[in-house]
This record gives sequence, structure tokens and C-alpha cells, in this order.
Amino acid sequence: MTNAMESTIVAAYKTDAKAREAVQELERNNVPRDRIHMHGDGGTGTGAQHEGGFMGWVKSLFGEDEKSYTSAYREGNTIVAVDASNNQIDAIADILDRYDPVTLEAQSATGVAAGAGTTGVRREASSAVPVVEEELAVGKRSYQRGGVRVYSHIVDKPVEEQVRLQEEKVYVDRQPADRPATADDLRRRQDEVIEVQEFAEEPVVEKRARVVEEVRVGKDVSERTETVRDSVRRTEVDVEPLAGPRQGEIDDTDFRRHFQQTYGASGADYSDYGPAYEYGYISAGDPKYRNRSFEDAEADLRSSYERTNPNSTWEKMKDSVRYGWNRVTGKA
Repeated sequence: MTNAMESTIVAAYKTDAKAREAVQELERNNVPRDRIHMHGDGGTGTGAQHEGGFMGWVKSLFGEDEKSYTSAYREGNTIVAVDASNNQIDAIADILDRYDPVTLEAQSATGVAAGAGTTGVRREASSAVPVVEEELAVGKRSYQRGGVRVYSHIVDKPVEEQVRLQEEKVYVDRQPADRPATADDLRRRQDEVIEVQEFAEEPVVEKRARVVEEVRVGKDVSERTETVRDSVRRTEVDVEPLAGPRQGEIDDTDFRRHFQQTYGASGADYSDYGPAYEYGYISAGDPKYRNRSFEDAEADLRSSYERTNPNSTWEKMKDSVRYGWNRVTGKA
């Protein structure tokens, strides 16, 4: 009995010894014993199995494909079945392959061959729901938001300055005189030249370049922290357990057969034991008992049974409850 996250791997072996070796190898590789089911004349762990119980269990797993397994069982082969989670399938199949399982020709309704390669290992198809989660990746990029452009060119600007200029002008002044000549006058009787020059000032213009201002262009860089808010999507997978059969809705043909074989000679009535079979069957499918053995869950099963069935006793009905439980777990 598997769900979408588990598969059942089945192999058939010609000898009970080979099957035992495969089971021991599985246990050495940490496969829980309560997930390994061995069916044959010398089956271990689950005890020797009735053919009717085994065939019912196989048919509940594989439907029409059960014929090859029940045929192999009737021919004296030992069947090993392992309940495996999806991440264990390859490792478990490899272990089962090492011990020479017989070849089975069955083809499952899902299209999965009954054997892996040339072996008798059967892998049920499984389905997976991908869980997709988005992540927010925040980076940064630069972009142009403006700026300045600086030009320089020469212009003419009219200016004026005032300067005082000096100029000379020679004049000749003739004045009449009537005086006796002096010795100095007599010395100057020879030819004499007197030259007087005139000077004048004029403006002289000189241009000197001076730096009166500097225009500097640069950038001020600052940093700021900005919070980026967005939403990301993630696949959420909700698992809703399917309701199992309720009491009174279960096909009890196999229960009645087991009752007749076990209690028929005692004169007991099936109506007293029927609720116990159904209680074990329904409890094994309850999610709270998933992956638990009957022995591990017995205390809880007993408490619940005695609370809902005050007129019955656990010790009297325990074997019937266990048989109903094993019908689901594949041990009946």
C-alpha cells in the first residue's frame, strides 16, 4: 500500500537462502525490518504466510499484474517486497539484483516493467510535485540624470584709462639792450651755436594677462540606502489524506475465512470478531500510525479499542486486530 511518495519493490528468488541473503543485506544498509516483507515456505520476520493472504496482498498492490507474482510463489519461489521512499528505490533495487532474482514477464498498468533489466525486481511508478521558489536578487546600475557642459571663449571688452602727459615747447625771446660789453660778452664774440630740444610724452599701451577667476568642474559623490520591496512566489504543496473505508464498508471475505480457520472450532460467532478485524484494517491506514509496526502502535491501539468497545477485551480480540492490520501493511 503506497502513497505518491513511496513505491513497493518486489523480487522473486529461487531459493529461500538467496532471499534471506538479500534481506540481510537490506538490513545492513539500514532498511527498517518492518518495511521488508518475505513470503515463502520459510519466511522470516513476518512468519510463514497463507497463500490466500499473500495473494490478496499482492493483488491489492498490483491489480491484474499479481498473476506473475502468485505464479512465482506457487512454483516455490520466495518473494521479497520492500516499501521504499523514492530516494531509496535505486539503492534497494541494486541490492535485490545482487542475489539473482528470477525473471518475471509481467507488465504493470503504469508501463513499468516487472523486472529491472533481466531481474525480477518491480518498481512502481511514482509522481512528484515540484516545489518552485523565487528569490529576490537586488543589484544596481548607473544611469545619466543630468550634468553641466562648460565652454570658454574670448570676448573684447572696451576699457579706458587716463594718463597725464608732459610736452616741451622752445621759445625765443628777443629783448633790446643798451649796456657796456663785459669780458664775458667779449669772449663770446666767436661763432656759437645753441641748440635747445623739445620733448613731449605720449601714451604707451601694454597689455598684461592676469588670471582673475578659475572655474572648476567636478562631481560630489554620495551614497544612500534604499529599501527594495517586492513579492516572490513559491509553490506550496498541501497534502490532504484521503479518508479510508469506514466500518461496515470493508470487504470482509478474507476476514471471515481467517475467522473460520482460527476460531471456527471454538463455536464463536463472527459478529463478535468482525469489528476487531475492521478496527485493525482501518487503523493501519490512519496517517498517525504510518510507518509504525503493530508492536510499536499496540499500546495506542489497545487504548482506543477498549475506549470504543467497552464490552470486549483486547487480549481476546488482539489477534483479529493484528490480522486486519496486516492486511493493509502486507503481512497477512
